[in-house]
Amino acid sequence: MADQVVKIGRSIVQHGKDNDRVYLIKLADEDMPELLDKIEQLATEHGYGKIFAKVPVRWMTAFAEAGYSSEALVPFFFGGREDCHFMAKYFKKERAIELEQQRIAEVIALSRVEGADPRQPPDDNYEIRRCRPEDCSEMARLYDETFESYPFPIHDPDYLNRTMNEDVDYFGVWDRNGRLVALASAEKDPEAGNVEMTDFVTAPSHRRQGMARELLAVMEEEMRERGVAVAYTIARAKSVGINKTFANAGYIYGGTLINNTQICGRLESMNVWHKKLNKPA
Repeated sequence: MADQVVKIGRSIVQHGKDNDRVYLIKLADEDMPELLDKIEQLATEHGYGKIFAKVPVRWMTAFAEAGYSSEALVPFFFGGREDCHFMAKYFKKERAIELEQQRIAEVIALSRVEGADPRQPPDDNYEIRRCRPEDCSEMARLYDETFESYPFPIHDPDYLNRTMNEDVDYFGVWDRNGRLVALASAEKDPEAGNVEMTDFVTAPSHRRQGMARELLAVMEEEMRERGVAVAYTIARAKSVGINKTFANAGYIYGGTLINNTQICGRLESMNVWHKKLNKPA
């Protein structure tokens, strides 16, 4: 069973055994400070190893006093004006230890090499466009072929259709035979004025052709037109390709989330990258 998204008061939380964590996706001021006890109770009742929370600066001291530490920072995250700390509290000692820190440092260094992998848009054999509801089955097929498991049920066409009708825009690349070969999503938070660029996937036979970079550029352009202030991503920390994609597009490294997300059957650390798209309104 996939992790579930629930409301605690007006705050939004994801939790479950797949990721072995509680994830505070969105904090509502009116739920504080009682929310701290409620999410910790949720973690202890289920025996989860971690709480991961997106915390506005104004609540950082309260979380720090409750035993949280900041693992990443995204400036101007809320309304283009207030920073966000990605904070963590661990309930299992081994969960807080990343055994391949040197590897992650090497990936970040490689990603920052200037001039590496310049953008080369796919040729005329490909079409890039926003996905439509009728594409959901094909989208789920591509995700299912690529990821054995994922923190959200992107293998389910109904889930993709539902999120498409909410605040998620999906963009895809189709080959000349009309087959979907690459995909990504822009998960918007209209209230906060930010967007998470996520769920990147390319079919194995079409990799190393710059599709992720082109999808990111197309999504950025649309988000700028909509007035979104900040874009960010939470990328697999040991994947050179996806980290390079964001570094080469001008994103700034914000920190590493230790053993944060279950992908393809194992917990992985994740790197946070961010970029300012527009000045606040």
